[in-house]
Amino acid sequence: MRNRNSVVLLENNQVVLIRRRVDKLEYYVFPGGGIEVNETPEEAAKREALEELGVVVSITSCLGILSYHGDQYFFLARIVSGRFGTGMGEEFCNKTTGRGTYHPVWIDIPQLMNIDVKPKEMAELLIEKCNELHV
Repeated sequence: MRNRNSVVLLENNQVVLIRRRVDKLEYYVFPGGGIEVNETPEEAAKREALEELGVVVSITSCLGILSYHGDQYFFLARIVSGRFGTGMGEEFCNKTTGRGTYHPVWIDIPQLMNIDVKPKEMAELLIEKCNELHV
């Protein structure tokens, strides 16, 4: 079991997701990854945002924590600097791993229920929170 983190970036009624394609399978995940030794979940979320998206973020709050083979933290954040889509993490640069493709995209929040988002529970919670906040 390894604890993981994800960053949730919201802007103009959209959220950032990573579109994954493996063989003929397509699904979406929140940007994030494993928490390293001696790293807080918040530090890991910031590192992963830079690696996967090419942006520096500021964490604003914890949206939620799900347990599945360890804890997965979901942090609401905002972009401070950088250029979206310029992430240089291993999964974006090493095309020979057989892990498919990774592509960061902005998705309209109402569309979350029409696409395969993992974990679905977090997509549902995000829709609920955005409706409450009128985001």
